[in-house]
Amino acid sequence: MYYLRSAFDRLQKPQMGKFMAGLFAVCCIGGTIGAGGLFQANQAYQQALVVTGGEAGFLADKGWLFGLFMAILVGLVIIGGIQWIAAVAGRIVPVMAIIYIIAGFVVIGVHYTAIPDALRTIFEMALYPQAGIGALMGALLMGVQRATFSNEAGLGSSAIAHSTVKTDVPVSQGMVAMLGPFIDTVVICMITALVIVISGTYVEGGGIEGVQLASRAFATGISWFPYVLSLTVFLFAYSTMISWSYYGLICTTYLFGERIFVTGLYKILFCAFIIIGASAQLSNIILFTDSMVFAMAIPNIIGLYLLAPEIKNDLRVYLQDLKKKTEKQS
Repeated sequence: MYYLRSAFDRLQKPQMGKFMAGLFAVCCIGGTIGAGGLFQANQAYQQALVVTGGEAGFLADKGWLFGLFMAILVGLVIIGGIQWIAAVAGRIVPVMAIIYIIAGFVVIGVHYTAIPDALRTIFEMALYPQAGIGALMGALLMGVQRATFSNEAGLGSSAIAHSTVKTDVPVSQGMVAMLGPFIDTVVICMITALVIVISGTYVEGGGIEGVQLASRAFATGISWFPYVLSLTVFLFAYSTMISWSYYGLICTTYLFGERIFVTGLYKILFCAFIIIGASAQLSNIILFTDSMVFAMAIPNIIGLYLLAPEIKNDLRVYLQDLKKKTEKQS
């Protein structure tokens, strides 16, 4: 939001810059509540419900209890600020990713004979949709929504966390930040897609939504793999919650000032929405989240467009310096 203001200041439109930065902050708070709180709690609860017996299990109709448990865990971390958040997320995320990738490869290995057909199905459905242009546009729209929601590319949200890094070369941090969408989309999401398609659960999904479909797919590899998935989903949801809570906090203090009352109230409300998310319907959560996430991308992309010449120049200088250092070392 700060670079948005500087971009419009450059065009002698400071008031417009404040408006766009404020719009981003408002939408980011909404996206934080939806993507960082409601949705993550909902998915973690749904997977926990699957592995505890479904509608006949202990957690049936106890989403509020699961949400309360997660809210307490999140609250214990976010009260410590960005240092605690970075420390916890830095330990959880690598473990979570490694466990998920290994489990995914095991399932793919069990169904290795179906890999060629699965890849063929993916490409055929992507390039030759049976429903024609209408299906193509619908698939593109849904694909962009889910991809943006997954890796946050173009939203400007993760830039808030990367801006806290102490470095004399900001461009280098930007290069590191680009790894996030690659690992998330190209690696993690591709493994998920292959597991679901190879196992055939997407055909017999029976209306299953979200993580429940992935859970059934993992169960086709090894019967107890849904428990592994449950652990990774919980860790993913937890790390996402504490990370997005910081995004919302920064936007809240931008709008209302860095006062103890403001920060305390925000953290309480964020934890309260985690409890609500574990008890709410997934469809309603997705609609709310998509609208907020899409809205926050608008001022961010405008800011990126206005600052593109400066970013291009900074990148050129960085690559030149990097080339000189490489030549000296060689």
